[in-house]
Amino acid sequence: MRHAQVLLSVHRKTVIRLSAGLVSLAALAAGYWLTGFDQAASEAQVPSCLLPPELPSAPHAGMVWVPPGKFDMGDDRYPEEGPIHATRVAGFWMDRTEVTNAQFAEFVKATGHVSQAERPVDAAQYPDLPAFMRQPGAVVFSQPAQLKDRSDLSQWWQYTPGAQWRHPGGTSTHIHGRGQFPVVSVTYEDAWAYARWKGRTLPSEAQWEWAAQAGQALATQDHDQPHGANTWQGIFPVLNSADDGFVGLAPVGCYAPNALGLFDMLGNVWELTRDVYTANHRTESIKSLDPDASGVRNPQMRQRVIKGGSFLCSPDYCMRYRSGSRQPQEEDLGTSHLGFRTVLEAPGP
Repeated sequence: MRHAQVLLSVHRKTVIRLSAGLVSLAALAAGYWLTGFDQAASEAQVPSCLLPPELPSAPHAGMVWVPPGKFDMGDDRYPEEGPIHATRVAGFWMDRTEVTNAQFAEFVKATGHVSQAERPVDAAQYPDLPAFMRQPGAVVFSQPAQLKDRSDLSQWWQYTPGAQWRHPGGTSTHIHGRGQFPVVSVTYEDAWAYARWKGRTLPSEAQWEWAAQAGQALATQDHDQPHGANTWQGIFPVLNSADDGFVGLAPVGCYAPNALGLFDMLGNVWELTRDVYTANHRTESIKSLDPDASGVRNPQMRQRVIKGGSFLCSPDYCMRYRSGSRQPQEEDLGTSHLGFRTVLEAPGP
């Protein structure tokens, strides 16, 4: 749904609604999706990071085993993260990185999949949207030169017709040479289709959080801004000092993995889960897997839980670079700070 839980003014006259999960959009235009940038010059400047080699005997290429266990799930930083409760998780395999542009391109080539951001919005389903938001597109950040009121989100992001996974910053941007960057501007349906093509699924919120904790007791303990992750350092959204080495999106695997061998579980991009979002952990999520399932068409069920924060999270605005953090994300709205990884529920090594 492209209506929002946060009201903002567009062109000072049209009021629209956009997902609360987009509150932390920032830095993209100042990072690697610069509108009108010099393509030839930029190609030589694209960073890359080498992943450590996998064992030849690895049963599932690109995945690591997450053993079963019991842990305290949730956090106490924001109301939606509680209450903290004991949760048991069976073992599963998980992608060691976020799904990349190269991997998603392989999927599109093999299946002909057309992402939701490449399709126009059904005007009958969303009659109140302004015409430009019915065009194919996604939400893109534009870093403000100055900040007047940080409650006005329209100062630093906007719905951009033509933005999609191949052109995350709009039609004048591209992913050439960025095959190892996380794919973004994809939706729940796109992620689910990719996972199904691979014979996998998306992680549940509990699976994702257990994997991010990597066997450590982190509930209420990991509130500090992580040093080994791509987050925002400075005053959001006008100044990012890039102390972590990146102003915008980073290629996968540029920071050390956690104890399980999983890269970028915190920061870089938010990651989709298969769980329907609820206001807190007191209400059990409806774990509908298939986006075509009848229940998903209920307007109250059109948001999924996203986890891990992104390169836009900062101590002064979005402290969601934590294992227990969670946000809602509208199922059919592509954004430039959101990606995903898959899991395989199969026997361990």
